[in-house]
Amino acid sequence: MPTATLYLVATPIGNLADMVPRAVSVLQSVDAIAVEDSRHSGKLLQHFNISKPLIPYHDHNERDAAERILHLLQQDKRVALISDAGTPAIADPGYRLVRLAHQHGVRVESIPGPCAAMAALAGSGLPSDCFRFNGFLPAKQQARKTALEKLAADTATLIFYEAPHRLADTVRDMAAVLGGEREICLARELTKHYETLWLTTLAELERAIDEKRVEERGEIVLVVAGATEKVIDDSESERVLQILLAELPVKQASALAAQITGAAKRELYRRALALKDEDDSNA
Repeated sequence: MPTATLYLVATPIGNLADMVPRAVSVLQSVDAIAVEDSRHSGKLLQHFNISKPLIPYHDHNERDAAERILHLLQQDKRVALISDAGTPAIADPGYRLVRLAHQHGVRVESIPGPCAAMAALAGSGLPSDCFRFNGFLPAKQQARKTALEKLAADTATLIFYEAPHRLADTVRDMAAVLGGEREICLARELTKHYETLWLTTLAELERAIDEKRVEERGEIVLVVAGATEKVIDDSESERVLQILLAELPVKQASALAAQITGAAKRELYRRALALKDEDDSNA
């Protein structure tokens, strides 16, 4: 096993049986382990009889902790990075440590394993050929709605993490911004005894939460269907554009035509310029 390596070690998201043998072997061999919460990780390490120096690494100390870890790596030590659950550096500050290691020429090795986002996507029944992982939405409603509005037209399947106490508000805002008919899979307590994978609509999930048919507890992943792509009729777009160009400037005509037809504003602007040039040359 090479020295001076930062290992990213995925750990179980609930079921300890999901710990892969390679992950155990790496944690047993390193010189130190960077952890999000030593109390939480201590239970995992004790279960697998792993006793190593632990270095707290989280949002509140990541700069100082990263320098300490880098110092160890530069001394030809091996350090593993783990999060409380799942794959480190995904929706946590671990990516900054990984970036620092790369910048200083330190070898980085990723030990794959459990990841809540991927487990939820695979079990959702929603398209997985193109997806966008968005981590946690903003906690405040207006910022959350603004973030959702930016994603409303995205045709990729959308994946979010959410805290249980914000589930109701988030689903309500999703229904308002994305439309109640949009499909969503509620993935809750993955790999645990009360695991839930429920594919439904935003409207139905909102009702179920309001009626207390859904427990607002545990780790939650929301997998939301992407927007349906609009089928654009090019001939209709051009007809509308020509009508508007007769009365409006190019920029205004193309913007309004995009709103009416759903066609790309940039393409309509280019077409409007070409039509204007044709009219000018024929004049």
